[in-house]
Amino acid sequence: MNTHANADLLARYVAGDPGLDDATLWSLETHLESCRACRARLGTTMDGGTVALLDRVHRELGQRIAAGPAPYRRRRWWSFGRRWTVAWSVLPWLAVTVGMLATALLFDRAYPQYPSMVLLVAPVAPLFSVAAAWSRRADPAWELLTATPRAGLWLLLRRTLAVLAVLIPLLMLAGWRAGQSPARWLLPCLVFTAATLALGGRIGVQRAAYVLTAAWAAGVMVPTVAEREPSALLQPGSQPGWALALAVVGAIALLRRADYRRLTSRN
Repeated sequence: MNTHANADLLARYVAGDPGLDDATLWSLETHLESCRACRARLGTTMDGGTVALLDRVHRELGQRIAAGPAPYRRRRWWSFGRRWTVAWSVLPWLAVTVGMLATALLFDRAYPQYPSMVLLVAPVAPLFSVAAAWSRRADPAWELLTATPRAGLWLLLRRTLAVLAVLIPLLMLAGWRAGQSPARWLLPCLVFTAATLALGGRIGVQRAAYVLTAAWAAGVMVPTVAEREPSALLQPGSQPGWALALAVVGAIALLRRADYRRLTSRN
């Protein structure tokens, strides 16, 4: 929330209006933590009994805090690292992706007469790690994480960027060893990652990763290997089409960000 809360929203919040969705509640509470003016306006919408109760709780808490030990000062660099670090549960999937790239590279070396397997694998290589970064089954702190005010698409985007920051250098290394320029696979990789986020809000991020990977394997990888002809989708001339696709699926992901506001069994 970048602007101050209006009077109607504050009144609905105080009354416990069930019509307020989770994202609105979380945004308002986050804003109230840092905005003294809105907190003061919030107080004017409460009845006298509620104000008296809050004053008593505030006074007693202040006395107990003053009598207790000094608060621990968190190091800024550690807070920044924890904010951007992906859950430890993603590490096995990152290892699987590394093994997959190594296998593709060995295939290229053993069977040079076939189209590059590294090039075929690169577009969908990050998808399973991205899915693991937003999974109730893989992350033991899922309920705690998704209950925070900043949960949703933006947190998923941060985790996705952390995954890409690890995997793209590895893809570049594998591509360099296979003699494949990043210009041929980087845009397709970003398109499939963005498509996973766009589709994940509807069917779940894990299901979206499985569906897109299976579609790519059946529609491109298998025919390319069977015919021993490079796919036209990975030729230099296809880059404008991939750029357009990236813009479209990126816009869809942003427009559908409300899909991540409420927790469902799909997440």
